[in-house]
Amino acid sequence: MSDHHSYKKIEIVGSSKNSIEDAIENALAECAKSIKHMDWFEVVETRGHIVNGKVGHYQVTIKVGFRIADS
Repeated sequence: MSDHHSYKKIEIVGSSKNSIEDAIENALAECAKSIKHMDWFEVVETRGHIVNGKVGHYQVTIKVGFRIADS
């Protein structure tokens, strides 16, 4: 175990018909399928898709920080 850690950040967009929170959860769930050691996320953009004057989908761009293995 080293006395320091190194990290990397990636950007991903999640969407949901229900809420911004669900969009974040969906993005993290997909990211977790291929990224290990996720430690944090930051919301960098929120937007939505409008259908017939109502919210069709919430869309959230997040940056996910994860620790590089063995660092």
